[in-house]
Amino acid sequence: MKAKIKVTLKNGVLDPQGKAIEGALGHLGFAGVGQVRQGKYFEIELTETDKAKAEAQVKAMCEKLIANTVIENYAIELG
Repeated sequence: MKAKIKVTLKNGVLDPQGKAIEGALGHLGFAGVGQVRQGKYFEIELTETDKAKAEAQVKAMCEKLIANTVIENYAIELG
């Protein structure tokens, strides 16, 4: 089973990399670009076949290592 994890900064947390990308897009001539927020994306292949167990396992991974839950949110998709 494959787990897809999207990690993003929580609202209100400053995002200097997103701000830099936003500025660079403007300098490259891309008009009409609003706020840019950056994040991280992970794909993890699991041997677990039970969806509930896999979700619990991936959630534990996110809480312990993948996401800094003080400043980041994460979303899990299993497939």
